[in-house]
Amino acid sequence: MSDRRGTQTMSPVLLGVDDGGWLPVTAGESGATVFRSADTTRYAKCVPAADAADLKAECDRVAWLSGQGLPGPRVLDWQSGDAGACLVTSAVSGIPADQVPAEELRVAWERIADAVRRLHEVPVSQCPFRRDLDAVVAVARDVVTRDAVNPEFLPVDQQQTPTVELLDRLTRQVSRRREQEAADTVVCHGDLCLPNIILDPRTWDVSGFIDLGRLGLADRYADLALLLANARETWPDEEQARAADMAFAERYGIALDHDRLRFYLHLDPLTWG
Repeated sequence: MSDRRGTQTMSPVLLGVDDGGWLPVTAGESGATVFRSADTTRYAKCVPAADAADLKAECDRVAWLSGQGLPGPRVLDWQSGDAGACLVTSAVSGIPADQVPAEELRVAWERIADAVRRLHEVPVSQCPFRRDLDAVVAVARDVVTRDAVNPEFLPVDQQQTPTVELLDRLTRQVSRRREQEAADTVVCHGDLCLPNIILDPRTWDVSGFIDLGRLGLADRYADLALLLANARETWPDEEQARAADMAFAERYGIALDHDRLRFYLHLDPLTWG
């Protein structure tokens, strides 16, 4: 999920990166603009100076994850100055998982579960980044206070409900969810949607995780809720969606707590604004 607001005057070259024949791809979250090199081997994300700290945090996360033996991009360049900042990473070869039909996603589904489990099994003591529940709720409170929630990100049955009320429903559960998080903290991707999982179209293995700006220690359900819900947009009907949830849970090795899934699924849309 992203608030896509482009910054058209910004480019990697203007920010000190070599001239790779950069082509604009799409605007990113928080005013970022994304480019792809002409030879398709690199991506560059550029932001105004006001957003440089957030992009540096993403840079640090990409660099850290690439050192953990998990598939994903590598940091190739970092530039920052008065004009803004630019992060250059290697491209992850393959197809985003949201761009494959249900039949192919079913083939890749257990491999996705394996890759997510490997991410979640990275020792928490090795991860210097946190995205705990209290921090996420604080972000949601800020977004809601600014009336900046994008209603299109909300479940259809919540789109007519004031976001203050939606947040209040969730904050009543925070004490219990905080206890669950303390007992089940893992290294989470933070935005584990199908577009951020790249698949090798020859083997349907996971080539890598991308868009790592929210990576950090959190309840594993923060990832599972987004992934399972997002995959439902590919499965043709509810019966197949339930079967896919069960198959994922069996392969991953968990008995799904559906209340916990709903909590994190409903919290996430309130954090984008």
